[in-house]
Amino acid sequence: MVDPVGTPGFSRAFRDDLNRLMAWRRDVRSFRTDPLDPEVLETCLSTMSLAPSVGLSEPWRIVRLTSAAARGHALDNFREANADALAGYHGEDAQLYSSLKLSGMTQAPVQLAVFCDDATTQGRGLGTRTMPEMRHYSVVCAIQQFWLVSRAHGVGVGWVSILDPACLARDLAVPDDWKLIAYLCVGYPESSSDTPELSRVGWEDRSGPATILDR
Repeated sequence: MVDPVGTPGFSRAFRDDLNRLMAWRRDVRSFRTDPLDPEVLETCLSTMSLAPSVGLSEPWRIVRLTSAAARGHALDNFREANADALAGYHGEDAQLYSSLKLSGMTQAPVQLAVFCDDATTQGRGLGTRTMPEMRHYSVVCAIQQFWLVSRAHGVGVGWVSILDPACLARDLAVPDDWKLIAYLCVGYPESSSDTPELSRVGWEDRSGPATILDR
């Protein structure tokens, strides 16, 4: 079915499923260690090319960490950053923070470092002279696209942000103009829930719909 302006018409059932998919997307921290089907991973990654990007620059660059050395550097990086973060909390917050599982890096069969190539000439600079950060936002859009499609295939994704990005970039020997946007743990989840883990353990709750101001 096509609507009057020529765009695909989506059924109510599809729209409901899309809402369910977004609700079940969830940040996964506990993974099964069995291998991820390479074809499924490739299918999910390929959808990044459908993501919006400023000037059609497609600035996302992906490093797959497969060696023990690379994963060891990343895990050490996380552990050091996590210890520093814990030192910034006190009392009940520190106790709760120390109990949180904030990384699936010891379990996830696939681990990806996603960078933005700030030096790319693709797109010829359209939209980035005034807002160069739009390249980074473009990478985030691609990650979200990958995340949703992964979930639709029963694959979990966990975004690890407790890292020193400059240190990780050096350890992975990427070009100087590549900036880390995300470290993703990918694999089949041990369990699933439509409620964020941080909400379940009492760290924080969702604030509800975005605030909209009229001017």
